[in-house]
Amino acid sequence: MYRIREVDGHDDEIADMLTDLHRLTFFGGAPLPEFDQGHWWLAYSGDFPVAFAGVVPSTHAVNAGYFCRAGVLRKHCGNALQLRLMRALEFRARYNGWTSVISDTTDNLASANNFIRAGYRLYRPQYPWAWPNTLYWRKFIKQGSD
Repeated sequence: MYRIREVDGHDDEIADMLTDLHRLTFFGGAPLPEFDQGHWWLAYSGDFPVAFAGVVPSTHAVNAGYFCRAGVLRKHCGNALQLRLMRALEFRARYNGWTSVISDTTDNLASANNFIRAGYRLYRPQYPWAWPNTLYWRKFIKQGSD
């Protein structure tokens, strides 16, 4: 059983947990995010954090959140944690009044498949910001109750 909780990235203990999970899931392959920016979630198995995700205001799209990071410890992969974290950040995006969430993946089939499962669509941004082989994702967020 897993619990998903929005956490405060300004809290030093939480920032340390997010940093540890980032290092254990990205192995130095991605820069460490600024956890005091945006909104962050942890997934817990019992008392132990096993996955995380974050969304920040997009600098690439108007009135959108940028799903900037997600990581799941290998032992806990296959339990739909990334999908559950995506739902949590989409709820936050709706609450923030954003009209969409955007993101990107590069050479990450598991994450690309999760974007498809979560209803994201591929799109081509006017000004691509990553690598030539990067896939860009967008999901429009409905406002109000649904």
